[in-house]
Amino acid sequence: MIVGVGVDLVDLQRFERTVARTPRLLPRLFTAGERMLADGRERPVRSLAARFAAKEALVKALGEATLGAWSEIEVVSDAHGKPSFRLHGAIAAAAAKRGADALHLSLSHDGGLAMAYVVAERSAV
Repeated sequence: MIVGVGVDLVDLQRFERTVARTPRLLPRLFTAGERMLADGRERPVRSLAARFAAKEALVKALGEATLGAWSEIEVVSDAHGKPSFRLHGAIAAAAAKRGADALHLSLSHDGGLAMAYVVAERSAV
């Protein structure tokens, strides 16, 4: 059963300007692993912007207006590049409270935008 859906768009140019203007945002928004992954990419801003969109979309899918640290949400990729979440702290508790035991994530970049779509699902009992 679907317990929540969230979507978010990030303007890549605006995101890049914001990060350039306030570099201390990166450690507040992203885990060390996310930052290292982006560093190895040809276009790291696209990667980070999509991960930020994923975090926003997850918060929307779970219906949580309050959030702990952004680093409690980590976007990871498997060996084939498929993205997924690793949750910690308050956001993990929020997912459990909603009964969201499966989170589906899709990321995309095009036309100066990064997009994330999240479906939070509760397995049938």
